[in-house]
Amino acid sequence: MNSVRGLLAASVISIQNSCFIYPACQKCFPRLVLDSRRFNCLKCGCTGEAKDASYRYRLSLKIADKDDLFDITVFGNCLDPFFGVTAENLQRCIQDFNQLSGETNTDASPGVLVQAVETCFIGKRFIFGV
Repeated sequence: MNSVRGLLAASVISIQNSCFIYPACQKCFPRLVLDSRRFNCLKCGCTGEAKDASYRYRLSLKIADKDDLFDITVFGNCLDPFFGVTAENLQRCIQDFNQLSGETNTDASPGVLVQAVETCFIGKRFIFGV
């Protein structure tokens, strides 16, 4: 794997998915396997009660600089300022909204949230650490 790191100034062309939050292992950060009662990390073996699962931001973007297109994923609390809350708090809001609206897909982000994220990011230029 190439260990060269740098900065890339690029504009966001599109949001690649509508799920901006995922249940994450607090030790090693991959997606947790959740069932109705428990969570399990397949990487490190961490387990616990589903209600105690932590959440983390994951925003997949298609970006363009002056020469190329790139697929990039931004993780973690660097996105807190853009969303205005931590991933944990946004997850609670989404769960409450889905429960009130009768949404059965627990991974679904409300359409208004997807539109807000698109408005915030698409067409804007950012500096990415890659």
